[in-house]
Amino acid sequence: MMTAQLSLNESLMQFLEQYQLYGFKDKNELICTALNRLYEQLDHKKLQQSANLYAEIYETDQETQELTQ
Repeated sequence: MMTAQLSLNESLMQFLEQYQLYGFKDKNELICTALNRLYEQLDHKKLQQSANLYAEIYETDQETQELTQ
C-alpha cells in the first residue's frame, strides 16, 4: 500500500479525529472510504454524460433511428 501526506483545514481535521463516531477503525479507513465514494460518483457522472451525449446524437441521426426500428 502506498502512503500520502495531506494538508487539511481545521474542520476536516476535527472530522477526521472523530473517525470512531462514524464506525471506522482508523483515520485511514475513513479517508479511503471517502475517496472511493468520490471516485465512484465522478465515474458515474462521466458515464451519465456519455449516455446523454449518445442520446443527443441518436435524436439527430435519422439513419440510426431507422436501423433501431
